[in-house]
Amino acid sequence: MTAELAAAGAVEPEAPLKCERCPRLVAYRHENEAKEPSWFNGAVPSFGSASDARLLIVGLAPGRNGANRTGRPFTGDYAGDLLYQTLLDYGFARGTYGARPDDGIELIDCMITNAVRCVPPENKPLPQEIATCRPFFQSRLAHLPRLKIILALGRIAHDQTLTTMAKRKALFPFSHGARHEIGGEGLLFDSFHCSRYNTNTGKLTTAMFRTVFENIRRELG
Repeated sequence: MTAELAAAGAVEPEAPLKCERCPRLVAYRHENEAKEPSWFNGAVPSFGSASDARLLIVGLAPGRNGANRTGRPFTGDYAGDLLYQTLLDYGFARGTYGARPDDGIELIDCMITNAVRCVPPENKPLPQEIATCRPFFQSRLAHLPRLKIILALGRIAHDQTLTTMAKRKALFPFSHGARHEIGGEGLLFDSFHCSRYNTNTGKLTTAMFRTVFENIRRELG
């Protein structure tokens, strides 16, 4: 781990539940709270054991009707259906995924987080919002003592990871299935995001997604 990441220990790895750093996202949260007061409606925390995780899966941001509703990353929408089933199939989870935070599913040797912790309108965080959330992501990396592999789901997750680790993006271009060696800091794998849009359009198939996890499992043993 770099000195820069180690220095991030001064910032908590999880954002405050009602984080106030991004005015547009705060306004959108208030809008959702008014429409759906029973939803989670907050900065969604990472899921998994920090002390054990060798794999960190990085998504874009909470989905409005998924993690923003349930309070757990990739829980309650189609992306979660594909991700959690794949984790179960490759030994990174145990139990049964029920698309709700009390379904009892447990992660094994991995953690799931997001590049941006609060839900953005239309699933599109602004560059400034990505940068503003970066200290939490930086701290999250610093608090994973066994981390070996990062899987970036989509370009924003990929870029957030590289910027946080002070790596030149030109040296590590994003492409589905890519495997990047990032010095002494482990490996970065890329995948298209497992969103319904990507799967419906054929940009990402289940077989393509599973191949990425086959390669990760081969690396971790």
